[in-house]
Amino acid sequence: MPKTVLVLGSSGGIGFELSKKLLLSGHTVIGQYYRNAENMERLKDFAAEADQLIPLRLNLNNRKEVDEAITLSLQPDAVVHAGGLHYEGLFEDTPDEMIEMLWNVHLYQPARILKKVIPNMRHKKGASIVFVSSVWGETGASYEVMYSAIKGAQIAFVKALGKELAPNGIRVNAVTPGAVRTDMTVHYPQEVISEIEQEIPAGRFAEPEEIADAILFLMSDSASYIHSHILSVNGGWYS
Repeated sequence: MPKTVLVLGSSGGIGFELSKKLLLSGHTVIGQYYRNAENMERLKDFAAEADQLIPLRLNLNNRKEVDEAITLSLQPDAVVHAGGLHYEGLFEDTPDEMIEMLWNVHLYQPARILKKVIPNMRHKKGASIVFVSSVWGETGASYEVMYSAIKGAQIAFVKALGKELAPNGIRVNAVTPGAVRTDMTVHYPQEVISEIEQEIPAGRFAEPEEIADAILFLMSDSASYIHSHILSVNGGWYS
């Protein structure tokens, strides 16, 4: 049965592939994006009907914009937070503004949106919430301290909220990708990519569509008894 899915970060690498697969399967996508309007235009090519894709331009680092968004009548069957913001550098050199931005984009504002939509999701059959966290949320990474910390907070949030909502039939889970070929890694020098690939038992970076497939599984009826689970999709890296 076609569902309505709110995808936060639908214009990014993983979010784009997920949104594309959802549209091709006949689902309606409320696609949140901020900067990459070009990818939102590309997504229209995969929608059978004009109203199957509902673009939602929203800066998750802007509380006022989020306040306005949560007044909208959003009634999704599922929510996927695939958006992200990356930062590399010494912890002591991390600007306060960047720490606040990482917190807003990865957890605080998405949590406020979820507070708005969860009451209606309680009446939806097969409702689910999926966060795209990170392997660094499980293991931590030097030079990515705040990113790791907030990704870890996502994992704790998923585990706790999943327990709270399970009696209502809403499943809450997360995927924790390792190295993925997205805009976050495209700037890496080839020698760095080669070094990372040598560390990964699978011998390569993941493609965004592979992470999207894992998300689709967690959203599907095949995962109907999976709650508060953290699914590592990392090619055996740090497993």
